[in-house]
Amino acid sequence: MRFLFCLCVAFGLKVGFAQNKQVLYGLEEVPQSLLLNPGVKVPQKMHFGIPFLSHIHLNAGASGISTYDIFGNTGEDINDKIERKIFEMKPTDFFTATQQWELLNFGWRSKRDVYFSGGVYQEFDFISYFPKDLAILAWEGNANYLGYEFDLGELSTRGDLLTVYHFGANKQLTNKLTLGIRAKVYSSILSVSSTHNQGTFVTTEGGDNGNNIYQHTIRNADVMVQTSGIVSLEDNFSAGELIGRSMLGGNLGIGLDIGATYDINSRWTATASVLDVGTIFHANSVESYHAYGDYTLEGIELIFPPLNEGQGTLPYYDNLEEELEQEIPIDTLNSSYSEMRPVKMNASLQYRFGKRSGGGQECDCRNKGGAVEREQVVGLQYFSVFRPKGPQMAGTLFYQRRLFRFLSAKATYTIDSYSSSNIGLGVVGDLGKFNFYVAADNIQRYGNLAKAKSVSLQLGFNIKFHEN
Repeated sequence: MRFLFCLCVAFGLKVGFAQNKQVLYGLEEVPQSLLLNPGVKVPQKMHFGIPFLSHIHLNAGASGISTYDIFGNTGEDINDKIERKIFEMKPTDFFTATQQWELLNFGWRSKRDVYFSGGVYQEFDFISYFPKDLAILAWEGNANYLGYEFDLGELSTRGDLLTVYHFGANKQLTNKLTLGIRAKVYSSILSVSSTHNQGTFVTTEGGDNGNNIYQHTIRNADVMVQTSGIVSLEDNFSAGELIGRSMLGGNLGIGLDIGATYDINSRWTATASVLDVGTIFHANSVESYHAYGDYTLEGIELIFPPLNEGQGTLPYYDNLEEELEQEIPIDTLNSSYSEMRPVKMNASLQYRFGKRSGGGQECDCRNKGGAVEREQVVGLQYFSVFRPKGPQMAGTLFYQRRLFRFLSAKATYTIDSYSSSNIGLGVVGDLGKFNFYVAADNIQRYGNLAKAKSVSLQLGFNIKFHEN
């Protein structure tokens, strides 16, 4: 358990990723902002992303723990650190991983002033909650927990590797309102899911004498692991197979994004979007495992030896595993199933002030009630993503400023599930037709990344054509 716990911490913080892109959201100068709000204002006439380099998103994150908490050079014994964090963390704490790599992105404005855009990107999305009861059981054993019901429902994990094909339309309907919509086709490459489990594990004294003095009872168990695309790779693993699945050869699904921007007046603007309202239908290479019922395991002489005493390698656990496999039947199913995508929501309220961008008079007579572009913007943003144990939310305060005609910057302060002091910074540049952007979160932790519970990096390169 100590090795597994340390591995989870290191993995969760070195390659884990989160989905919030608070620095990029609302940056109209970046074409990829259309993927966060299909209804964002679009200043350019046409764009295309440099293939494979137009958007790369990496963000490490885990709630409730950092690498420094376990591996930091504090002079404290590592066993004491692990034990403290096991009891400090909650069953709702999690390790997440979401990574995106854009392969193709393009867009153009039609003669009817509709901005069409489309593209392809690869995404990896993973979440695993911390099973606190089972961590305590493995770490301390059950000598001090006779009669305590350890919750099997804390086991919850989900992971998806997929390719997304998308096409959208954006239209400024009035001087105040811009709407957008985006259709998506998902091609699932690999998927694993084990959520909504239930059941308890309890140890009781089973007799007065003899060897069988303890009984291990599993009650109301209902545990399922659903997989697609994994079993077939065991016999036919190749890069060609994975590429074929990514090119609409995997389990398919459909989804929808919608978004809007509304200028309340010349200074105040509100935006909102709902992303990935969709479902993937898993029908090919499906294999699920289902264990359920009530079981009492007898003939086990010892209670669980605690791992914190270095007894994790005792043959006892091998014997227990063999008996569990004999006593608890596991059904293997090949029936199809469907899964909803994790729906994401964004919203913002912003206030523009300072000089008008590019200079000029105070009145924007051509806009007639719409927002006037100014050199500085402040505002609030909201983000949420629906997860198996409920939504994960974040709130952001941001300040955006045009530094030069070709360069803008955005600073953010975010409170989320990882921390209450996430400072981010993004820069967008337009050098002629060449557009680039780079954004990072938790920049105050870059001196010692081990102390950060989340670290983000986004960058991309595009070619943009502006209105004459």
